Amino acid sequence: GQSYEIRMLDNRKIGELPEINGKLVKSIFRVVFHDRRLQYTEHQQLEGWRWNRPGDRILDIDIPMSVGIIDPRANPTQLNTVEFLWDPSKRTSVFIQVHCISTEFTMRKHGGEKGVPFRVQIDTFKENENGEYTEHLHSASCQIKVFKPKGADRKQKTDREKMEKRTPHEKEKYQPSYETTILTEV
Repeated sequence: GQSYEIRMLDNRKIGELPEINGKLVKSIFRVVFHDRRLQYTEHQQLEGWRWNRPGDRILDIDIPMSVGIIDPRANPTQLNTVEFLWDPSKRTSVFIQVHCISTEFTMRKHGGEKGVPFRVQIDTFKENENGEYTEHLHSASCQIKVFKPKGADRKQKTDREKMEKRTPHEKEKYQPSYETTILTEV
C-alpha cells in the first residue's frame, strides 16, 4: 500500500521518433514474478491470490499524488496491471502501490519466509494510424520485493548486518545502495 514514485522521462535522442512530438503515449505497468520458475505458474498464482483476497488489486495508481498522467485505468480482470496516457514533453510522475507482499507466494514455514522477488515492468506504446496504442516504443523493468513495514525494516537491518560482516573483496560483488533506481531496458 506504500506509494512509490516512478518518473517517466523522454529518453529519445535528438531527432529520434519525431512523429511522437506533441503526441501522447500509453504506458502499461505490470507487477510480474521475477523468477522464471514462478513465471510458468503466474496465472494460477494470481488466480489463487484473487480467490483469497476478493475485491483487492495487486497494483494501483495513487492518482492524487501522480503528476501528468491522463486517463488512468485499471482493468478489473487484470489485477496486476494499470495503464495511462502521458505527454513525453511534460513532467510526469506516477505513484504506484503494490498491495501484495512477497511472502504471499512462498511456501508457509514458521515465519521469516524469504519472499519471492517481483518485477515492475513498464511497456510504452505510440498511436497507430487507427488511434490505437499498439506500436511498441520502449520497455523497462526493475526487481522489487514487497514486505510489510516492520518486515521491511527488519530485512534492511539484517541485510546491513550481513554486509558489515563481509570482507571488502566480497562487498565488491554487490551493488551499492542508491536513493533512486533507474529501470533497466528490456
